[in-house]
Amino acid sequence: MTEGFFRHLQQPFMERIRPLRGRVGAFARRFSRVIERISQWLEGLSFLAAIVASIALVVYVGFDNSSVDKTILVNIIRIAQGVFLTTMLYNFTFRWHETLRDSQWLKWLGYAALTLTLVPLIFPHRAILPWWMQWMYGKMFLFSVITVFSIADICYGLMAILGRRTNPSLILSFSFLFFILIGSFALMLPRCTREPLSYIDSLFVASSAVSMTGLTTVDIHSVFTPLGWLFIGILMEIGALGVLTFTSFFGMFFSGKTSIYNQLLMRDFIYSKSMSALGPVLLTILSFTLIIEGIGAIGVYLSVPDGMFAQESDRVIFALFQSVSAFTNSGFSTVSDGLGNPALMNGNGSIYLVMSALIIAGGIGFPNLVNFREAAVHYFHVLKSKILGRPLRSRRRHIYDLNTKLVLLTTAILFFGGTMLFFILEYSHSLADLPLGKKIIQSVFYSATPRSGGFTSLNPAGFLNSTLLIIMFLMWIGGSSQSMAGGIKVNSFAAVWLNLRAIITGQKGVAAFNRRISSDSVRRANAVVVISVIAILGVTFALLLMQPELPAKAVVFESLSAITTNGMSLGITSKLCWESKLLLSVAMFSGRVGILSLLSGIGFRRHDQSSHLPTDDIIIS
Repeated sequence: MTEGFFRHLQQPFMERIRPLRGRVGAFARRFSRVIERISQWLEGLSFLAAIVASIALVVYVGFDNSSVDKTILVNIIRIAQGVFLTTMLYNFTFRWHETLRDSQWLKWLGYAALTLTLVPLIFPHRAILPWWMQWMYGKMFLFSVITVFSIADICYGLMAILGRRTNPSLILSFSFLFFILIGSFALMLPRCTREPLSYIDSLFVASSAVSMTGLTTVDIHSVFTPLGWLFIGILMEIGALGVLTFTSFFGMFFSGKTSIYNQLLMRDFIYSKSMSALGPVLLTILSFTLIIEGIGAIGVYLSVPDGMFAQESDRVIFALFQSVSAFTNSGFSTVSDGLGNPALMNGNGSIYLVMSALIIAGGIGFPNLVNFREAAVHYFHVLKSKILGRPLRSRRRHIYDLNTKLVLLTTAILFFGGTMLFFILEYSHSLADLPLGKKIIQSVFYSATPRSGGFTSLNPAGFLNSTLLIIMFLMWIGGSSQSMAGGIKVNSFAAVWLNLRAIITGQKGVAAFNRRISSDSVRRANAVVVISVIAILGVTFALLLMQPELPAKAVVFESLSAITTNGMSLGITSKLCWESKLLLSVAMFSGRVGILSLLSGIGFRRHDQSSHLPTDDIIIS
């Protein structure tokens, strides 16, 4: 009876509280949606603030005090600081679990640095703080933190755009075009140039830097300041690594927020074998780039003749810039006459060997460098197992990929063949006045630099026509796919050559190293070769129409150099009219993103009905 009484009292209470619980749950869900909506708005506002802050920082650095009111720029940067802080505090307050889950340790360091920017506002009198905290009151600290957060937020925005499943080819093309336009305006800033620079020349240099070509209508040494060289170096690095590499790096190692589609897209872009290997591959690419460029800078620094530079800082700047320019196959130089400078030519010649090694390293291709790392790790485990006397858990049957083997073999043949032919053809011509040792060094250099390096130590206009033909052939082939180099790529050349061999020998399939190359790869290689020939002929024809007074040989060489993003010239670049400069800018851009990829991204794809059609033969003699 007592239990029934209490059950009677409890029943109405539970009935009354059940609707209340439902309303509380609905309110919680609605509140959660509002929190997410505000978070999305703040992320969008942070993206806009990052773009505005980046522009303000570039203008602040590029203009002197007499040209622009820097107080306004500082206030803009302070507003961006406020937006970043507001977003951070909001996420910590209302989205703590999501923030803790998505943020990597690099972002926590960024949050700590952003919090420290409040110290000058909270304690305006720096005298009350110890001396080791005074650095937080400088503009350099604030600008550095805002720069990092701006880059990160811009990368987040780009990753969001990638998540909308946009065509990858168009993403790649528009990203390069975006940085070309930004770079063209940045290079015109007063503190970047020593003399006024027209926009078409700035656009040409920016296009050449992003496409890693090296053609220039102005003298880089005399026109640009060290700040201008810095911007050119940044454009070269962006063009070399690609926007997708930067955005994926920040997305994976700074915030941890990358969609499955983003990871699939990046995996295909860098040719990673699996999703789980994407992070290590990205780290390998960036590590290889920094390590090789660092070692190259040391090599260039040590090979520079004493007394060439009046100040030690100029020598360091030259070494850093030349290392980046060589590894990215860009072909720019910060000294007069480039690598043909008399001080360098009269030296021991070691700088040309260092530059050749950097050019070849940049032209090997990231997939092959990653394969080298995997092979080194495998050999290390084999050696470790032998030393410890333990059986190896798993032994790889094929340590090197077919792509790596083809690239190494083809590169070796082209390199040694080019060295021998240049040495033989120019021995008594352009190399006649050099000792035997320097003749060999210059032959090595001119076998490496036509492969997309673009540097010159001797004037190519003085070479024999037969030598120029060999150089143009090496320019046309270029380096490896997914590398810094241009051209049709040694992968395509090897596939076409093997296909030709298979046809001549009556083989039904294309094979190499006991592996059969897929028909799709062979078809794509043939398409690349055909499109490159059509593009070179088209650009040459257009240049000859616009400027018929130019020598035909020089125009053909210039067109080939632009399409293959090589950068060598017979001396007519500065004589081009603005229409020709614009045409070559488009040619360099197309050569960098790949004409075949660009055409595929525009939307020329059609529904494939070939598998349902009857087969027939055509007459091929």
